[in-house]
Amino acid sequence: MLRNALGKAFRFLGYTVQYGCIAHCAFEYLGGIVVCSGPSMEPTIQNSDIVFSESLSRHFYCIRKGDIVIVKSPNDPKSNICKRVIGLEGDKVCTSNPSDFLKSHSYVPKGHVWLEGDNLRNSTDSRYYGPVPYGLIRGRICLKIWPLNDFGFLRASPNGHRFLDD
Repeated sequence: MLRNALGKAFRFLGYTVQYGCIAHCAFEYLGGIVVCSGPSMEPTIQNSDIVFSESLSRHFYCIRKGDIVIVKSPNDPKSNICKRVIGLEGDKVCTSNPSDFLKSHSYVPKGHVWLEGDNLRNSTDSRYYGPVPYGLIRGRICLKIWPLNDFGFLRASPNGHRFLDD
């Protein structure tokens, strides 16, 4: 009887470990569901919107300008942030705030990206903490799931004029 109970317990433990490993690999390498909070990506993503973030793009270095990404916060490694990629390595980016009279520019260093929130007046982003290492990118948001009336692919940046092509 004890042998039967131990056998069931070890089988259950084995299945739990197997399914846990499968779930970990799926979330790490394929993607997952993310609840966004904060006003920095408004109007594109509102507070409490639910999105799907895929992870394959970061593994294959397919992140492009204009993509919205989930990134480990450079200020707090325990939290993630949601921002739009404004510049890739070697790109010239505007590093000043929209309200600044004189505009300043810089180049994104190798292995880094420049991130900004769509709500420029209420976003802590690369204008404050500088370029972000590519390795901190956790995934690319490709689909808004909730609210249902806004279900679908994300719209273009309201700040497209900040993308520089020189």
